[in-house]
Amino acid sequence: MARNIKKEIKKHKEVSYLQKDFQSFRNQLEAFSRQHYGDKIVDFTEGSIAGMLIDVASYVGDSMSFYMDHQFNELSLETAVEAENIESHIRQTGVEISGPAAAIVEILVRIKVPSKIVNGSFEPDPLYIPKIINESIFISQNGTEFALLDTIDFTKKNELGDYIADIEIYTTDANNQVTEMTMTTTGICSSARTFIEKITISDSFKPFRTIDLEKTNVTEIVSVIDSSEDHYHEVESLTQDTVYERMENTRHDTELVQQRIRMIPAPKRYIKFRSRASGVTTLRFGSGDTTKFDEDIIPDPSDHAIKLYGDRKTFSKISIDPNSLLDTNTLGISPRNTTLTVTYRHGGGLNDNVPSGAIQSVRTLITKFNSAVPSSQVSEIRSTLSVTNRFPAAGGENEPTLNELRTTALYAKTSQGRVVTREDLIARVYSMPANFGRSFRVSVRDNPSNPLAAQLHIISRDSAGKLILSPDTLKENLRIYLSQYRLISDAIDILDAQVVNLSLKYSVNIDTMSNPEIVIQSINSSLKKYLKIENTQIDQPIMIGDIENMILNTRGVLSVGSIRFMNRVGLFENRQYSIVAYSPARNLDRGMLFPPRGGIFEFRYLNDDIIGRIN
Repeated sequence: MARNIKKEIKKHKEVSYLQKDFQSFRNQLEAFSRQHYGDKIVDFTEGSIAGMLIDVASYVGDSMSFYMDHQFNELSLETAVEAENIESHIRQTGVEISGPAAAIVEILVRIKVPSKIVNGSFEPDPLYIPKIINESIFISQNGTEFALLDTIDFTKKNELGDYIADIEIYTTDANNQVTEMTMTTTGICSSARTFIEKITISDSFKPFRTIDLEKTNVTEIVSVIDSSEDHYHEVESLTQDTVYERMENTRHDTELVQQRIRMIPAPKRYIKFRSRASGVTTLRFGSGDTTKFDEDIIPDPSDHAIKLYGDRKTFSKISIDPNSLLDTNTLGISPRNTTLTVTYRHGGGLNDNVPSGAIQSVRTLITKFNSAVPSSQVSEIRSTLSVTNRFPAAGGENEPTLNELRTTALYAKTSQGRVVTREDLIARVYSMPANFGRSFRVSVRDNPSNPLAAQLHIISRDSAGKLILSPDTLKENLRIYLSQYRLISDAIDILDAQVVNLSLKYSVNIDTMSNPEIVIQSINSSLKKYLKIENTQIDQPIMIGDIENMILNTRGVLSVGSIRFMNRVGLFENRQYSIVAYSPARNLDRGMLFPPRGGIFEFRYLNDDIIGRIN
């Protein structure tokens, strides 16, 4: 039989799958149509029926190609663009999507108490010495409230029997006998505000029950207690069935170790997560039902095993519904028919970083006196309390941007909960819970004197967004937090970054048709965006070429006459700068201006520190 070669050729039509955009699809479809249907369709112009069909098919192919690429990009943290998908990827790396961070400050609390002769010398009468209970609230001059985190106990003594608080003579009588003394000690306060919310849970069982807290920007969950006075513990994942609890150390070594730690079971537990879009924090509980026993849900294998060796008894069939496994207490217990009392702290932000001496008033004072002290004497002693802060409050920061969270998550993705590389350390510092404060910028360097140590430089900001040295409280919080993740043979030195304040003077040549004031204003506006502190990192140099290109790309500029950086130190034209002296000329190399080791550049007053003129 003769073969029909023409029909066999038509069966195998060449198709290309490399087209990705509309025009490529259209060109391929038109060529395909002309090759295989040219004997039936002649007109392939855009206004013809064939042109319309090709356009429609190209449009569909272009749309499907776009959305396929888009969906593929959304599968990766590096290429995702949708906020919800980025948040999901960030949570999978273990990085918490935190809100604004609260400011931390150390306060000095002074109180006046009657004196008493003890062993031949005057001391404060222990009967009248009070305790300042945590959650007492102090207020700054701008109205920012600071809550006391831990109880201040003026009665505490060291191992030698001396009071830890500083004691001074306040008043004496006519016989030069001391009648009153002042006691001064320190306490740690946070700008996060405490709120107590009661949530009623119905009697219906609901696995993995979720509740939304009323206040936004929650920084810390203090406690979750049900009607039976049982505590629900916060865990990293619902599979974690034990937690560590801290308790006051009442042993003889209390001065060296103020608190003890113990491991306790956590059958009632929850995880928390925050929505970046709404700022609402959600608590998710376990799936266990308190009215059921695990033995009733999962059969005991021993009940169905062969009893004796050689027994020929067959196994009975066992049917288990996989959904019933979620009702066990393995993932924690879901609250039911109770009222949850949730105590948490919320708030924070850059405006909470108040200067030194700003906290001077008391909003709410919670004290505890000996029951033998009369109420009139209690009121008198309470009225003598005064408070102030020697150092500025710092650590308060605005909510991190999505790109900042993405960068932190990329660093934390490979850290596996350990601090091994520099990226691991930076990610862990930025991941510290917001209630402990937050560093604005972080940098890691090798320690030149110790090969097993690293130098961690940090810097904070005040309420105006200007750089300030991080307080010791924030460094102490960082030290304790990082100790859980660093390798046992490593050491980390937490240091202050050097703030180098600069000013920039430049001159340009412009064309005769341009307005000089408008040109200078446009250049200054571009330079301010480029040099603002949010775009600066520790140890980051300034690229002179970038500044020249920015000036040259301004409309009306013909050439750059000169660019000059100058150091601003101390008080200059009634503006306060840092005290770090720096020579820009000595640190200029290959078109880059380098900061000192562990330093950061800051144009503290952008409106005054960028000066331009027309040649």
